[in-house]
Amino acid sequence: MSDGRAEIESGVDGLRAAVGVDGVAVLTIDRPEKRNAVTLAMWRALPGLLGGLAHDPRVRVLMLTGSGGTFSAGADIAELLHVYGDPERADAYHATNVAAEEALAAFPRPTIAAIAGACVGGGCQLAVACDLRLADSGARLGITPAKLGVVYPAVPAARLVRLVGPARAKYLLFSADLVSADRAAQFGLVDEVVADGGLAERALAFARTIAGRSPQTLGAVKDVVNAVAAGADPQAAIEPWERRSRYSPDVREGLAAFVERRQPVFPPLG
Repeated sequence: MSDGRAEIESGVDGLRAAVGVDGVAVLTIDRPEKRNAVTLAMWRALPGLLGGLAHDPRVRVLMLTGSGGTFSAGADIAELLHVYGDPERADAYHATNVAAEEALAAFPRPTIAAIAGACVGGGCQLAVACDLRLADSGARLGITPAKLGVVYPAVPAARLVRLVGPARAKYLLFSADLVSADRAAQFGLVDEVVADGGLAERALAFARTIAGRSPQTLGAVKDVVNAVAAGADPQAAIEPWERRSRYSPDVREGLAAFVERRQPVFPPLG
């Protein structure tokens, strides 16, 4: 998915980032030999990498994916054996893990997880932190701390409940079973299932569609929807965008493009 895109230094092995002229940044979990298991160094690097992409004016949409036909098998189990040997290390690991998830959830542009193969544990945690999830029909998703005796942190557990509801969150977390892409779509864990072999093309096309929409509108929508999901005040979330819109060229460009029967060309957010 990163063909023809300008590579961005990630600062860590196992993560690749690239951005294209289409406004789509592709962040790839890249440890195919380990089924894209996420190391502690990768968890630590994610907030800074996401912060850099958030401030890059070229980026209008962020797509998260995995290399080698797998999204991510989750946290690196070999590291967890070491981490859980000491309570302080375990607490620090959870804090780092949650900070990475929160950075992804707070990313100011629309985010899409393009899921192929296994999307398990910490990998599913990252996918849930994205705004939308597209999955290959052969994908398998699950959250597996109950198999390991790990107490799943409150932040990702609450995010999962908001996404799929209490009963289905319990189903996933109690069973620790992997579910098919179709079952995940029934749960609301996946937004669209793509026929085998078409995920990369469909995900990029969808990301490009969103990248062509008004950044002002998208930012306002994201903040309002997130406020509603979190039980916060949606009016307070939208007020900064309403003030911004008085001086924004987006509405003028959108209306002019409609009248002139052309695609609008929206400027990046200032």
